[in-house]
Amino acid sequence: MPKHEPVSNSLNASLPYVAWTVALSGMVGSLFFSEVMELPPCDLCWYQRIAMYPLVIILGIGIASRDGRMKTYALPFGLIGLAISVYHNLLYYGFISEALTPCGEGVSCTAQQLELAGFITIP
Repeated sequence: MPKHEPVSNSLNASLPYVAWTVALSGMVGSLFFSEVMELPPCDLCWYQRIAMYPLVIILGIGIASRDGRMKTYALPFGLIGLAISVYHNLLYYGFISEALTPCGEGVSCTAQQLELAGFITIP
């Protein structure tokens, strides 16, 4: 009778692949919006990209080399990107005053450049 892995072990083994796929999709999506659709990113979008792009490399190398410490390397980037994203969305939806925004020049961090399905926006 074959021995089956517990569900939690197989889930933990697949999480780096899921994280890498999300990071890669985010990178390709952000490059599509800025380079193909020519929608310029605001300052907060740039900061989020700075936190997200290295994850594609860090997680990819970690998966390829089976380095269990990749989570330790990736976690700071993920948390920093998450914090910037939460701040950006709170600003975008008006929960934080626009006076507290770093977007003084260029594209506004609260400008609606794209909306899909009536509620999905770039931030």
